[in-house]
Amino acid sequence: MKSVSRILGLAAALALAGCATTAGNPKDPFEKYNRAMFSFNDKLDQVAVKPAAEVYSNVLPSFVQLAVGNFFGNIGDVWTGVNNFLQGKAGDGMSDVMRVAVNSTFGLLGVIDVASDAGITKHKEDFGQTLGKWGVKSGPYVVLPVLGSSTLRDTFATPLDLYADLWEHTTPVRWRNTGTAVRLIDARAAVLDASNLVEEAALDRYEFVRDAYLQRRESKIHDGEVPSSKYEDDVGPTPVVEEPKSAAAAEPVVASIVKEEQKAGGQPDLKAVAAQAKP
Repeated sequence: MKSVSRILGLAAALALAGCATTAGNPKDPFEKYNRAMFSFNDKLDQVAVKPAAEVYSNVLPSFVQLAVGNFFGNIGDVWTGVNNFLQGKAGDGMSDVMRVAVNSTFGLLGVIDVASDAGITKHKEDFGQTLGKWGVKSGPYVVLPVLGSSTLRDTFATPLDLYADLWEHTTPVRWRNTGTAVRLIDARAAVLDASNLVEEAALDRYEFVRDAYLQRRESKIHDGEVPSSKYEDDVGPTPVVEEPKSAAAAEPVVASIVKEEQKAGGQPDLKAVAAQAKP
């Protein structure tokens, strides 16, 4: 946890110091730094995480992979519920409480997602979204080491999200570390097909991921109902994702996957991003 906080602090310091400003996208004044970090994350994914995810996906039966995702998703529902209450969405918060109660008992600690079968809706909320609901501006786009796509607001919210993840307090430490590794690999395996689709669609993968991330993040903060004026904050309008022009690659999944998975629980929805990439 301390190492993650140091990473986030370093990234925020570099961003605040204006280590690399450009006259390009007003949402991305630190593009030079961000591109370098994006490249680092991508190489880490290609060398370590993606190969492990491919082996995991090919070796383990699908029902085992589903059980792993359900288990960690149930843990994530706890913090999601807290954030729904903080945002004043009591109905959604109670739904999250019911999900955790049902899945933790009848679902064998969440291994079986009984709640979804019973029609109890799953949500994904984190403290960055809560701050957005409270009116805190997103600030510039930032690519964090390992964690990937973020904004300045979400960067400062991430340490609390990680600390609030119940798995972070599991003992003994060897079990926590093993579970964290399995969680990451399972999340990466769940989006192999979707990330490959994006790889075949985007010319400049950095720009595509940035623009898609900012749009999707804004939409999530406003629960999918975002007036056009809401896209404009203190750093300018959120760009529209243009139709991709040729092939390249998706976001290094060590980026948004880890963040989505640890902060909100469940499987990150890269399929929605990939769908935007199709011509």
